[in-house]
Amino acid sequence: MVPYIGKLAVEQRRWLDANTFRDGIALCQTIPGATAMQTAAYVGFRARGVSGAAVSFIGFGLPAFVLMVGLSAFYARSHNLTRVISVFNGLQTIVVAIVANATVSFGKASLKGFSDVVIATIAAAMFGSRWSPILVILLAALMGLLLYKNDTPAKSSVSSDRQSSSAKPFLSVASVAALAFVLLSLFERKLFDLAAIMFRIDLFAFGGGFASVPLMFHEIVEVRSWMDAQTFLNGIALGQITPGPIVITATFVGYMVYGLIGAIVGTVSVFLPSFLIVIGLVPYFDRFRNSIYFSRAIRAVLCSFVGLLLAVIFRFASNIPWDVPRVLLATAAFVALLFKVEIIWIVFVGTVISVFCL
Repeated sequence: MVPYIGKLAVEQRRWLDANTFRDGIALCQTIPGATAMQTAAYVGFRARGVSGAAVSFIGFGLPAFVLMVGLSAFYARSHNLTRVISVFNGLQTIVVAIVANATVSFGKASLKGFSDVVIATIAAAMFGSRWSPILVILLAALMGLLLYKNDTPAKSSVSSDRQSSSAKPFLSVASVAALAFVLLSLFERKLFDLAAIMFRIDLFAFGGGFASVPLMFHEIVEVRSWMDAQTFLNGIALGQITPGPIVITATFVGYMVYGLIGAIVGTVSVFLPSFLIVIGLVPYFDRFRNSIYFSRAIRAVLCSFVGLLLAVIFRFASNIPWDVPRVLLATAAFVALLFKVEIIWIVFVGTVISVFCL
């Protein structure tokens, strides 16, 4: 999605130049949250300030939300039908392939030396031993400060032209969000728990949307048992049908637990940190990116997500009754992803195969 956003914003609309857009990509890849959503918000911020960031963010995510609500409603009413069961039996294996491909991509980008591999291995072992992913991330950041003594940050050229104009809107949005959380905690505790979980997941999802998978799986399936692992896998599969980021699974989780209002609360909460960080951090990104301590911590955190995703692969795979057709389907999906075949085509073909073979 990011290259499409760049083509629209830089070449077609000329809302910003290529260098500014590249700096935005660097920002969005460094901070936690869904990278494509944040890139859309960044473009809107550069073009029209905080209001531009808001409409870009909402416009980019709204189609995926609407589609996911419809798919969640369909799933809730039909997931016990024989043909639907067959479809999701196949899609679950494709989800394993998708997460495996994400792990390979994370690994190629993040694991550059022995220390990186050590951190990823420790993170996988800790998560496999049922440690909280957030604790794993924090410990990884601490290890990064200790191990990456020779790591120096790249210089950033992000400007601070909107520094003064963004502070007041940022505080306004943050205040409204805080008030909403307080009201939920007072009058609807279950929805508050959902909102707090989704907010925390996005706040620690460094490295893009796939980084949210181990965090969400841990909170939703293992800690609170709001759904079983196979249902969660089905939610991720549905998310791949939509044009949005993988964290749109939060819509599915909210709908399955508390209906439409749960879908709204879950979606807003999982995207809220991404939006706040973009509008709040853009003017000050130079200071963070040029900090040697920030650079070391982020490098280690990204390595830890390789380990977390690796552990998630085994967790997901252990919930699937593997047979020859499923193994072949997962292998074919993984190979197709390595060759950059679009996910939507993989899901479509996998659905057809599942109907007739599983």
